[in-house]
Amino acid sequence: MADEKDTAAEAPKKSNKMLMIIIALSLVVLGGGGAGAFFMLRGDTASAAEEAPVKGIITAAENALTVNLAEGHYLKLGFALQQTEDSGEEAVDLSEAYELAIDEYTGRSIAELSTEEGRTKIKEQLVAKLIEAYTKDDKKMVMDIYYTSFVTQ
Repeated sequence: MADEKDTAAEAPKKSNKMLMIIIALSLVVLGGGGAGAFFMLRGDTASAAEEAPVKGIITAAENALTVNLAEGHYLKLGFALQQTEDSGEEAVDLSEAYELAIDEYTGRSIAELSTEEGRTKIKEQLVAKLIEAYTKDDKKMVMDIYYTSFVTQ
């Protein structure tokens, strides 16, 4: 009986040692991975925060545009521009934004505009052109466009 008690007493000690080793290794691996991710991603978020413009006023277009699409269809488009804080409190002139929107959407097919992916792709192209057009002296005046109406026929 003494041998059975000794064997039973030793078994839990080995289990506890093995459990402690597994826990310690897990903490080292998780801690190292977390620290590595933190230091690798820290530079990206810091530079992104510096480059991201701060939102300013919103300038809404007074009238919606009607644009000719492919195959005799039309797009009625209303929008507003999100200006940056650097642009100040004065609304930008929307004449160039109207022209860029007309150029971007004229001749597009209903199929392109009927999917979210298609609309997003075209919008990204338009936003890039707007940012370029409304950048003066390395100051971005516009950072995004919001559609207030988007109707195809």
